[in-house]
Amino acid sequence: MSLYLAQGLQVLFVLAFSPLLRGIMERYRARLAARHGPPVWQPYRDLIKWLGKETVRSDQTSGISEWSPVVYFVAPLLVTMLIPVLTSFPLPFAWMGDMLGGGMILAGGGLALLLAALDSGSVYPGLGVSRIRLIAVFTEPLSLLLIFIAASAAKATIPFVVNQTLAAPAWLFSPSHLLIVIGWFLLLVAETGRIPIDNPASSQELSMIDPARTFESSGPDLALYEWGGWMKFTVLSVILSNVLGTPWGLANHATWPAIAVAVVLVAAKLSVLGIILVSIEAGFGKLRLIRNVDFLVAATVLAAVGGLAAALGG
Repeated sequence: MSLYLAQGLQVLFVLAFSPLLRGIMERYRARLAARHGPPVWQPYRDLIKWLGKETVRSDQTSGISEWSPVVYFVAPLLVTMLIPVLTSFPLPFAWMGDMLGGGMILAGGGLALLLAALDSGSVYPGLGVSRIRLIAVFTEPLSLLLIFIAASAAKATIPFVVNQTLAAPAWLFSPSHLLIVIGWFLLLVAETGRIPIDNPASSQELSMIDPARTFESSGPDLALYEWGGWMKFTVLSVILSNVLGTPWGLANHATWPAIAVAVVLVAAKLSVLGIILVSIEAGFGKLRLIRNVDFLVAATVLAAVGGLAAALGG
């Protein structure tokens, strides 16, 4: 198999599997609440429905609202080409950016969404932007801290190098590695709008944070925003499981059987991670908005302790 074809399969996997992962998590959430819940294929049906509708925008919006959905949708796909999704060895575009560059790409997509929310001129998206920026005051330094710790441990910033270093016996079961993984997991909770103060399934303007940014979106714009958000969650989960965790289950050769097995194993890993996340989220009562500071400070302290342990161990 061509390495460029393997690269394309990685992008296709994230593109196609992210709605299914969303469906699995929502179905499991409903089961925890003793409800039947929607089928796991429901996100695909929603995308088809949104793509078939007309996009409605205010006549006061600018060109920001036109290109922001595309930027937000493309950002996770660009990061997919930089990280080990299905293969444990670097693919042709893996050297085009490192972990810091991937973080900047995702941040650029998030910035495009925030600008579009403000461009709508509505009160509720603006409220969501103010809340998400409050959380970002803590999540952005946390993400930089985790990237620097992983890069210092591996003496490199390329994800394919970092995952091989952290999977080595000297690091795999070390306390610093465990704290780095926990720190990224808490970052994943915050970045995907699943802190116990937020409800990503809500449409109530007083309780939502992450969904508020797309409150005024419709049609294909909403489809790109939602699909891009699902892919962002998948990419962050891949970084947790395949880069900072362990590259177990990835293909060691660019052959069809190896890639097919990797698709199944990686899908299983991400599904288990999503189920764990939903279980934790459902086990907490919703807290006040200001309590997000406690959550993120705790995540930052854990990451800092992990970095200190890595430095002392080195």
